[in-house]
Amino acid sequence: MSGSRAGHFLLMQDAMNRYPLWKYVLILFVLCMGVLYTVPNFFGESPAVQISSAKATLKLGPDTVSRALAALEKSGVQAEAVFYEDLGNNGTVRARFATTDMQFKAKTALEQGLNSDPTDPSYLVAFNLLPNTPGWLQSLHALPMYLGLDLRGGVHFLMQVDSRAVLAKRMQGMQTSVRALLVEKRVRFSGLSREGETVDIRFRDEATLNAARDVLSSQMPELALAAVPDAEGQRLRATLNPQALKKTLEDAVQQNISTLSKRVNELGVAEPVIQRQGADRIVVQLPGVQDVSRAKDIIGRTATLEVRMVDESISRGTEESASVPLGSELFKSGKATPVILYKDPVITGDYISNAGASFDQNQQPSVSIDLNGDGGRKMREATRSKVGKLMAIVLFEKGKGEVLTVATIRDELGSRFQITGMESPTAATDLALLLRAGSLAAPMEIIEERTIGPQLGAENISKGFNSTLYGFAAITVFMVIYYLLFGAFSVFALAVNVMLLIALLSLMQATLTLPGIAAIALTLGMAIDANVLINERIREELRNGNSPQAAIAAGFERAWATILDSNVTTLIAGLALLIFGSGPIRGFAVVHCLGILTSMFSAVVVARALANLWYGGRKKLNSVSIGQVWKPTA
Repeated sequence: MSGSRAGHFLLMQDAMNRYPLWKYVLILFVLCMGVLYTVPNFFGESPAVQISSAKATLKLGPDTVSRALAALEKSGVQAEAVFYEDLGNNGTVRARFATTDMQFKAKTALEQGLNSDPTDPSYLVAFNLLPNTPGWLQSLHALPMYLGLDLRGGVHFLMQVDSRAVLAKRMQGMQTSVRALLVEKRVRFSGLSREGETVDIRFRDEATLNAARDVLSSQMPELALAAVPDAEGQRLRATLNPQALKKTLEDAVQQNISTLSKRVNELGVAEPVIQRQGADRIVVQLPGVQDVSRAKDIIGRTATLEVRMVDESISRGTEESASVPLGSELFKSGKATPVILYKDPVITGDYISNAGASFDQNQQPSVSIDLNGDGGRKMREATRSKVGKLMAIVLFEKGKGEVLTVATIRDELGSRFQITGMESPTAATDLALLLRAGSLAAPMEIIEERTIGPQLGAENISKGFNSTLYGFAAITVFMVIYYLLFGAFSVFALAVNVMLLIALLSLMQATLTLPGIAAIALTLGMAIDANVLINERIREELRNGNSPQAAIAAGFERAWATILDSNVTTLIAGLALLIFGSGPIRGFAVVHCLGILTSMFSAVVVARALANLWYGGRKKLNSVSIGQVWKPTA
């Protein structure tokens, strides 16, 4: 009976140190996927150029590839590959070259071949780098991870929003609203003028001034009203109260950030950083862009939109020969041009809440526009008496206005209306995109610019790689000397941990920065700590007199609780950094949290799979290679 129990116990020990086949298959699958998504990071990059649209009204398509090839062939420049990449709302064309000399020649050739007017280019050509990852890997979405500004190089801008222009624009709209409100309430005033951040309203008597004060304070609570002395009568001065001033500036900065993000993202810059700094400043970082003038072009592509009425005092077709009336402006660029428009806009892009392509009652392409409450009121007031008149939408880029469309007002317009007469559904979709993208709430000035060269980024990568490599080598030497074969198991598990971490970062297309490399180095230390716990637990079981098979099983199982506790508490700290941190801190937190998960898998699952493969099949196991086991003396 005792012999039977002993045999049963040995069989249980043997079973404890063997994984079922499906577990080995699963581990092998994870390792293969890890290799697949890690490998793209080692293919390097080739010099390339990127062609993008210089105007919001110009959309790149696959036909641009043939034009680019023709321009290159004409200049005798050989490209390894030229391809179109669809970025959703717009596209870009990229060309890869064998050498940097070819890259420089190609940039000149494409700029001359694609732009008929060098002073007003329609296409922007910029230097770029493209990964050398084979196409079959890219088809599996196996791509190298993005590198941050400190590793890849690029440009950094600190931009300041013109707060005076923000307030002036707001007060311009406020002046129109005050005039319309007083006219609507039939409060007579003798004059209304704006100077800087104030609006002055003049009245003939005090009673009318008090009536106007009551109307404005009830309908426009954001105004601070004060009666001021006036030699010609009564005058009421309106300014924005402090809360409204602060909110106006905050909204302007936020709108500029949103618009910049949409414009930059359409150009395909990998992982741009656009964030607020302080009350009225915006930080823009464009990794991989080395040409500062090119980067300024990207920033300068932000556009403002205005809806203006057509000055019909000038007959259509005679605009270029006629004298432009005071208060009007001639536009020669865009659809239905030349055309003379009034300078004062009906509304600006600030008031557009949504725009989408649709069809009118005749099933012709059109654009449906939704305005916010204030915009709807302005539109009703402007179009109520102008049914049958012409209205134009103008896009301003780099100080130049382009007429997108001129339409006839069929009825009084409100918060929702349609722009008809679109050439095609594609044209309607493009116009809706421009309207949705919004406009800059205020001009911005670049007050600081820095260029981080690729050489400095390469040096940072080299130092980060070497620090991780030397740390890994030191850990390897220590573990193999101190724990022998189990130390080798731990080192292999550690290598798997780093590989899986890089694979996850590449799969997620996360951005690696210097703090991220520091997080990888920290992960190495934390991951080996779990293996040290397991190995010491196995030694303890052997000191207590357990058989080698039982010691291996108990060592892994009893160390698991300690490993889980220590990693969960560290994970909580990493999640806090991820939630509340920003910029480089978030980059560190992402790598840190992923490293904790991969280290738990590699230390517990992979290391045990190796131990089971090596020792699990031995029925008579007298010892294990885990270094010196110090037993207490009697």
